[in-house]
Amino acid sequence: MPPEQIVSPELARQLSEISHETGRQVGVLLNRKGKVEYVMVGDAKQIEMPDFKRTRVAADRFRGLRCVHTHLLGEKLNQDDLTDLALLRLDLMAAIQVDEKTGLPNNVYSAHLLPTTAENLEEESLSLPYEFLEPNIPSQLDINFISLINSLENEMARIRQTGRNRHTNRDRVILVGVTTGYKSDAEESIKELEELALSANVVVLDKLVQRRNQINPKTVLGGGKLEELLIRAMRLGADMIVFDTELTPGQVRSISEATELKVIDRPQLILDIFAQRAQSREGKLQVELAQLKYLLPRLAQGPNSALSRLAGGIGGRGPGETKLETDRRRARDKITQLEKQVDKLSRQRQERRKSRLNRQVPIVSLVGYTNAGKSTLLNTLTNSDVYAKKEMFATLDPTSRRLRLPIEQEIIINDTVGFIRDLPETLVAAFRATLEEISDSDLLVHVVDASNANAEAQIDSVEKILRELQLHEIPVVIALNKSDLAEKEQLEALERHVKLDKNTECVAISAIRPKSTAKLLEKIGKIAGKPDLQYAVNN
Repeated sequence: MPPEQIVSPELARQLSEISHETGRQVGVLLNRKGKVEYVMVGDAKQIEMPDFKRTRVAADRFRGLRCVHTHLLGEKLNQDDLTDLALLRLDLMAAIQVDEKTGLPNNVYSAHLLPTTAENLEEESLSLPYEFLEPNIPSQLDINFISLINSLENEMARIRQTGRNRHTNRDRVILVGVTTGYKSDAEESIKELEELALSANVVVLDKLVQRRNQINPKTVLGGGKLEELLIRAMRLGADMIVFDTELTPGQVRSISEATELKVIDRPQLILDIFAQRAQSREGKLQVELAQLKYLLPRLAQGPNSALSRLAGGIGGRGPGETKLETDRRRARDKITQLEKQVDKLSRQRQERRKSRLNRQVPIVSLVGYTNAGKSTLLNTLTNSDVYAKKEMFATLDPTSRRLRLPIEQEIIINDTVGFIRDLPETLVAAFRATLEEISDSDLLVHVVDASNANAEAQIDSVEKILRELQLHEIPVVIALNKSDLAEKEQLEALERHVKLDKNTECVAISAIRPKSTAKLLEKIGKIAGKPDLQYAVNN
């Protein structure tokens, strides 16, 4: 068949006559030379495509195959046809209508995918990512197929290159949230996941939220939504999918196999951010320990690992270890080694804390949700230059500074790692030695981003973590930071929430305005220092 034709009249007639005689849909996959690569036979209503799972297509190319098949019931391209077109990244999908009386071909309906960017995806309906060609009988199809497909691939390559130039060497991700509760809560949570993703220096292409009565135990999403996710990922050239929940090892494998994309969950994303930010030796050890503990149960059996046994054969004991078993044993050995190193550093830290306690210097620790402004407040109070940036988990390693008071009294202020909703247990366990710094505090200053719409939920999340760490008995003052960015009604609502539910004192401040911290310092003095102290605040 001439390659520039979508389908030749001779091939269309052969397919139609066979389909009419058998009462089944029949089809072929043609390569770009017009040669038949696959022949398919279905039933009266549908046809099944070959399994192309293991042959993934480049993001700026189609598969190099076009599907031409018959329809016996006079229908045009249906949703199954369009889904196969998108999921398999076929060059073209064509359906030949078979005349029910003569068995001859009538009109040929065909469609191809459109090159799409994240910007124009928002403007289009996701159900129409296709271009439909003008239907006609086979002998009257005048479109040059080769010219069409080359122009489409050139445009896709241009879009892809533009994306690469704009986001060099950065992963391109789609964020996914699934909930059985209120969809509005899931949408707020996905916004926080987007902040985390941006802090991890990835490019967020799209966000998808689904509400379900029950989470699918295998793929989390429902079947239809998973197909929608696949189409989005393929059209946008995504490298990775990030779920706003903790996935089981089985779910990660199932979704990865279905999408052929890297799949991570919220805890792993947080661990990745910690790995990027850790600076001190202790911080790096703690992050590595947390990552290994998280990944150990997720080490998967590879497709060929059952055939590659190590340490077996003559003189060995049994068949030996699979590569999976070896990886797990090495991971457990590394975890044991890291735990010993972290414990050693913890003991050294404990000795340093004892020396401070012996000098009876009051200790105040800044705690709070990530990105609430703790490091900025520390810098303002102590005239320091601790790294502070508007990003999640900017501070990982605890920092201590002295604040000298008017009557020769000093207090020590600790800046600590920020908390977040659903903080991974492995991370809390690994950082327990660091968080022990908080346990010797005479006072906790809970810094809250008062301008955040979810400030009340963030307060509750931090207090939940403090209870889990058994730190809830330490006196607390809540500092409503960024009060200059919050509405008066919002501040009043937060104060009512704090006083009603927590019976805790709170004060509105702005960490970038030293004068606004006077009341906070006064409250710190009453609890952690001497009641009659008056603190001088630098202008």
